[in-house]
Amino acid sequence: MIQNVRMTVLIDNIAQEPLAGEWGLSILIRADDRTILLDTGSSSLFAQNAEALGIDLAAVDVGVLSHAHYDHSDGMDAFFALNRKAPFLVREGSCENCYGIKEGKLNYIGIRNGILAEYASRIRYVGGVHEIADGIRLVPHRKADYSSIAKRNDLYTVAGGMRSPDTFAHEQSLVIETGKGLIVFNSCSHTGMANILADIQEMLGRSDVFAYVGGLHLYKMTDEELEVLSDEIKKTPIEHIFTGHCTGDHAFEYLRERLDGRIGQFSSGWSYSFLGESNS
Repeated sequence: MIQNVRMTVLIDNIAQEPLAGEWGLSILIRADDRTILLDTGSSSLFAQNAEALGIDLAAVDVGVLSHAHYDHSDGMDAFFALNRKAPFLVREGSCENCYGIKEGKLNYIGIRNGILAEYASRIRYVGGVHEIADGIRLVPHRKADYSSIAKRNDLYTVAGGMRSPDTFAHEQSLVIETGKGLIVFNSCSHTGMANILADIQEMLGRSDVFAYVGGLHLYKMTDEELEVLSDEIKKTPIEHIFTGHCTGDHAFEYLRERLDGRIGQFSSGWSYSFLGESNS
């Protein structure tokens, strides 16, 4: 069980000077004596922000890739240049095969071609529920049919010239066990927050999530669907939702008005201690 957890957002879409922002996400997490880097954004800007914040990326113990999209992985080479020791944990379903449809055209949105081979000595593929340390785990999705979600969000994989709805086999949640309950980090929540909580319930046998962090990928949702989601969240024990990146401005404001202070927006440089330190 982890006693102290503090997060710092190294890159997000929103930033205040002198920090940079971009379409991407990277979060530094300190859990007791272990430092975890979750994602690396779209470029080396996360590392520039870390330097500006006085954060030494060489001291990171382990890297985690939440999923195989460029806006979470394309800063990996910058991280490897600064940190010579940390393994980078990638879900075993990860390949350079993710595509999205924009304006009717199929566009590559995956990990930069060649990066998995280039850094094979640093990348470690994990399967099932993977324990990073006592109280810190990586949780995959259940073997469920997410094809309707993938199609709605125009997310696909391509293999052998054939396009298929993304199964999200390359995605994983970082789950930290504390005395107050679980903290869940899921950078884009592509399959939906409710499904991710169900994944954790099935695989860890726990529903005591008190904090949820990451993009919620809600910008295509209707108000009626957002109302259903807000009602579902109200039924959970979740006290804090910290979000940004792909949630969408309208969706965030809609949920903020209905969740009685449970939801907040992060940005580049934003830090929060879940327990063990003051946020004042």
